[in-house]
Amino acid sequence: MDKFTTLTGIAAPMPLLNIDTDMIIPKQFLKTIKRSGLGVNLFDEMRYNQDGSEKPDFVLNQPAYRSAEIIVAGDNFGCGSSREHAPWALLDFGIRCVISTSFADIFFSNCFKNGILPVVLPQEAVEALMDDAKKGANARITVDLESQTVTGSDGTTYAFEVDAFKKHCLLNGLDDIGLTLEKVTAIDSFEGQAAQSRPWV
Repeated sequence: MDKFTTLTGIAAPMPLLNIDTDMIIPKQFLKTIKRSGLGVNLFDEMRYNQDGSEKPDFVLNQPAYRSAEIIVAGDNFGCGSSREHAPWALLDFGIRCVISTSFADIFFSNCFKNGILPVVLPQEAVEALMDDAKKGANARITVDLESQTVTGSDGTTYAFEVDAFKKHCLLNGLDDIGLTLEKVTAIDSFEGQAAQSRPWV
């Protein structure tokens, strides 16, 4: 998993409330167990017409936001089913951070496990960043995980809270496998001792 330290990038404004995981990645794309390749279908029903052509009004289809790395979203982002494909699709598109007033619990947890930082801020801060994001590609937002701050293009800084363990994992690029591998020396030592004391196993 890639480390998340500081991100400065284009933020796409998505003021909709209750954006659920089926909107993020519709159910017909859940057949794969690969984490790659889902970005093209991110927000599929919102991005494309039935003939496969793009809907020009959708924010991620607009030239200013095609390279967005941050989403500023409405309340309760990631609600609905617990599909881990939702953060997979976001990450594959290039989204590394989502800012909202609240997130669904399982989606929130899945983001950290896949290298995405979900930032919870008060309503007035999200509204200010939403207005900032609407300025387009020239209005870049900076998210600093170490200092736990989000800075708008005008220099206004907003502090956010994050669990210390989740912060450690993101800063060091540690998913569940990475956390286990941190203990590889202790694991090898235990296995060696176990083999000596129980050679019949």
